Amino acid sequence: MIYEARGDSVQIARMYMDSLLVESRIVGAVRPDTAFRFLGETFETPIMTAALSHLDLVSMAEGAKQAGACVSIGMGGNEELGAVLSTGAKAMKIIKPYADEREILSRIEYAEANGAAAVGMDVEHAVNVDDAEDSVVVGLQMKQPTLAELEKYIRASKLPFFIKGALSVKDAIRCRDLGAAGVILSHHNGLMRYAVPPVMILPEIRKAVGHDLILIADGGMETGFDAFKALARGADAVTMGKALMAPLRENGAEGVREALRKATGQLQAMMIRTGTKDLKHMDPSVIHETLRF
Repeated sequence: MIYEARGDSVQIARMYMDSLLVESRIVGAVRPDTAFRFLGETFETPIMTAALSHLDLVSMAEGAKQAGACVSIGMGGNEELGAVLSTGAKAMKIIKPYADEREILSRIEYAEANGAAAVGMDVEHAVNVDDAEDSVVVGLQMKQPTLAELEKYIRASKLPFFIKGALSVKDAIRCRDLGAAGVILSHHNGLMRYAVPPVMILPEIRKAVGHDLILIADGGMETGFDAFKALARGADAVTMGKALMAPLRENGAEGVREALRKATGQLQAMMIRTGTKDLKHMDPSVIHETLRF
């Protein structure tokens, strides 16, 4: 791979993902089961939608529901979340770290009152890419939340709370200790330069937190083959974002449904070739790491 921009975390993650090789254990393999128990529900796949914004999220939710997948959605108001939930899809609402905490608390309250499966906060989007200033997103001021503020938001709802942007053992432990249900390992499409690839750091985080935290790998999941690698290295689930955007724009809910089903089929193909009968029997030793930065 040729780098077009130094420090491009998206390219770094792609290069690392492609360097992970998988050994075959197909002798005696059985048809794999991708059933995924998450947030009190059983889904057909551990591949969920990423927390996208500024798209037709209702069609995305409809397509994900048809594919048996969980949904996460990004910034947007309560009206948009209500429309997504009206599809019957099980959805996690990821909230921006607004400087005005009323923006945060109102979204948490609405999500709980209207049947969301979980809420979370997109902490990595608080700071600009190239300086330490708090960012402004769609005209709204962001603020890097303190540990005390994060704990307040976690305790503000009975819903499971996920912190998006943790990308280290130290942050994962902090999130666990604050009472978060899980973390979404992410650098938000390259907001952090030279970021460690989420799939690279997954085994260290899993070893540190055990099963006390749900770990979701975000960013660069283009196929079910990528999903398999992340799951084998310790993720409970993965999110797919960019790979759904074109199908969503071109074919709406049907496009999302077919893209998720295709990715799930690719995941099943890798599972049967590695003798993995279900998600509880993922074995990290099938992955061979050929590149270290």
